[in-house]
Formats: sequence, C-alpha cells, structure tokens
Amino acid sequence: MHIEIETHEAFLLFLSGNQYTGFAFQGLDLIEFEQQLCSLPIQRCFFLGCTLTQPALASLSAKGNTIFPSLDNLPFHPFRGSLYTAQELMEGYEDGNHKSFAKHSIDAQIYAYFKKTKRSDVIATLMERIHDHAIDDALDHTLSQHQRKEKSVGIMGGHSCKRNTPRFRQVAHLGYELAKAGYFVVTGGGPGAMEAGNLGAYMSPYTSQELDEALDILEVADDYKHPLWFDTAQKVLSKWPSEAESLGVPTWFYGHEPSNLFASFIAKYFANSIREDGILAICYAGIVYAPGSAGTIQEIFQDACQNHYGSCEHISPMVFLDKEYWSNIKPVYPLLFQLAQEKKYGAMLGIYDNVCDIVMHIQKHPFITPKQ
Repeated sequence: MHIEIETHEAFLLFLSGNQYTGFAFQGLDLIEFEQQLCSLPIQRCFFLGCTLTQPALASLSAKGNTIFPSLDNLPFHPFRGSLYTAQELMEGYEDGNHKSFAKHSIDAQIYAYFKKTKRSDVIATLMERIHDHAIDDALDHTLSQHQRKEKSVGIMGGHSCKRNTPRFRQVAHLGYELAKAGYFVVTGGGPGAMEAGNLGAYMSPYTSQELDEALDILEVADDYKHPLWFDTAQKVLSKWPSEAESLGVPTWFYGHEPSNLFASFIAKYFANSIREDGILAICYAGIVYAPGSAGTIQEIFQDACQNHYGSCEHISPMVFLDKEYWSNIKPVYPLLFQLAQEKKYGAMLGIYDNVCDIVMHIQKHPFITPKQ
C-alpha cells in the first residue's frame, strides 16, 4: 500500500516527517521543493505526473524511485488528484455568449481533443486511461469522506427531459427531498433529468418554494442548446448560494452535451463503459429510475445484474418513478419483478408516482451485503 500525496498541504506534512519510502506523489508541481527532495533518502516512491526539472527527476530515479512523466500540450491533467468542479470545466465561457462554451471552455477543449484522437493515437488513449484511473481514485477518496458512499442514491433518467416540463420539476423535487433526508445524490452529470437531480440537491438548504422559483428561472431555457442555458443556471447559483453536496458523473463520450452546473463534484470520464458501471456500483443506498430511453434501460439491467449476482459489495433498492411509464409504455418493471423473484433484491424493488413514497421506500430498505 502506497500513501498518496495529492495536495501541497499533504506534501508539506511529508517533508516534516521522517518516513521516505512507500509514497505516491500525484500531479504536484514540486520544482520549488526539489532541492530538499533530492537531499532526502527517498526510495521506492512513485512520482505520477509531477512537475520537476530533469536533474531532479534523474536524481530521484537513481535512488530507486519510479517516474511517470506528464506530457505537455494536453488539455487535461492525466494524473489529477481531485474531481472536477463545474467552474473548472466552464473556464473560458463568456457570460451571455452561449457559443463561447463550445469554442473556449476547458470542457469543450477536452472534448475536441477526445474526438480528434479517439482510437487513433496510442499515447493519447493511454493518457485518457490514466486520467480515468485518476478520476476513479479521486472519486473513491471523495466518497470515503463523511459517509457519502453509504448515503449515495442515484437518480437516472432521460437526458432529453426539458426544463419546462412537469417531469423535470418532479425529478428536481426528488433530488431535493433525498438531500433533505440526508442522502448524497448521484447523477450522470449531464442535462435533462440528471441536471434536475443535482439542482434539487443543490437547493436543499432552501425551501421547496425557493426551488420552484429556481425552476421558474431555468425553464426559460428549456434545454442545453438554448442560448440562455448556462446563464440561467448561473443566475440560480448566484441567487441561492449553497454548500449542499451532490455528484455528477458525465463523460466526454457524450461531450456534445455539457456537464450541468449544479453538482458540487464532477467525476468526468473518457470511457463511458467505465463511467456507467461505476455510477451503479457506488450507489449503495439505491437508484431511482425516472423515465428514460435506451440508455436508462441499459443502466436498469446493469444494476439488476450487480444485484442479481451480488457482484458488488452491496445489494440495494431499485425504485421506479412513474407506474404507467415503467409498467406499460416501457414495460421494464414487470420483467424485472419476475427476474428478481427469490433473489434478495426482489424485496427491494419499488414503483411509485409520488416523490415522498420513493424517499420512504429507500429509507425502509437499507442496502445489504451479498452474504446477509
């Protein structure tokens, strides 16, 4: 086990200690400390994408340390030590200029790089895999704090759900009530039902009436292609400052859709398959499925496989919003109900039309382990 050093504060503590083996330094600019570093008996450590001069790298390597250099001219940091924030991904956006997001934002620059190099360059794809590993690591660290993992509830649903629909408003109130009940809301991080879930969690320190006021502001720009989509979101953020936490897990595989601005943590991946399986695996307290299409239905059966075979550390509730939709329009629930008979997760299935009933179902069905 290597002790991870991912912040300058942690690095300063390392320098003040007396142990110099078994560390992994990730994504740090260490040039101002390299003279001190090279004077210490540092051995069997890893330097992952750290900024150091060539003489310092050579000195550390000669002592038996392993160096993973970071490449120049990448629009992303492969060895980053933390999750993204919406503000970081939005950097370069000009207020009032919707097109500036696609032209100048960090998010869009990374997407453009991904499209250009996808499956065509061995070094580019290697850096993307390293990046996603770093996001895995940062996500695990984030969830391990404050019992976020045990309280994580996923909200899945259609990305095309527009802000000016009753469904968007309902999912926002679902995220709100879950956060009020002490749960850590997790979504796919994009627009539609995902944005609604993160918005609800973001507004949880305020009243439900204020959430409705925020929804009134947002519905002017019904989807992410509207020229005021970002600006209305920023207006809500400015009017109702919030420290309420939630997670978005988007992907540059669908990079034409921007990440929503209401998640406090953003775990953005290049590989959509890793992202999808990961979202389902981290939602210990359960997943709520709002109406959606092929992507949502795929997630339902991925989640069912994890529960059916006990392949994760937990078996947790699967709850469906909208009886008519999931029973008749897209009749997934009857099939899943039959599939789950005599399995532990069968007793944890639920289907409701009311937000409060969903929250109550999740509260009454805490996750269990496969051995229970």
